[in-house]
Amino acid sequence: MTVLSLVREAPQTYTKHDQLFKELIHNFFEEFLEAFFPDVHAYLDFATIKPLSEEVFSDLHDGDTRRLDIVVETKLKESDAMLIIHVEPQSYQQSNFHERMFLYFNMLYNRYRKPIVPIAVFSYEEDWEYDQYTMAFPFHHVLTFNYRILHLREKDWRDYIRSDNPAAAALLSKMGKKR
Repeated sequence: MTVLSLVREAPQTYTKHDQLFKELIHNFFEEFLEAFFPDVHAYLDFATIKPLSEEVFSDLHDGDTRRLDIVVETKLKESDAMLIIHVEPQSYQQSNFHERMFLYFNMLYNRYRKPIVPIAVFSYEEDWEYDQYTMAFPFHHVLTFNYRILHLREKDWRDYIRSDNPAAAALLSKMGKKR
């Protein structure tokens, strides 16, 4: 009698890069802004930061649920003005990403009715780098929505190698190697 034994290999685990970026930026939010968006960092009161992460919205058009990656509420320094910062890590090129950023902006604004600073973090190698969504016709320009981008491959790692900023240090390997 022949006995067959089955060998089962453990399934490959896929590391979800967007999730890793989300954790990094969430845990080092102030340092992330300090390293890559110092103009934004300079105006924020970090003592008032309130995470609104894992914001869930129903997409009425598609019927899906959308989960925004990093959403925080804070005040401007020396002011009572509140604002929201939305950071969306993106590890792969997506042709309609600029439209998705606009839709996320609308969902956040509809819920909170506060000013929003939208930021996209691209960790992929492709050249696609749109930072704007436009709606226009030959007869009328309806709107132009702009968001900030950080395309890591466009950053020269040499500019950050001596930094003691933990967010910059963690992202060095995704930065470009310009000469």
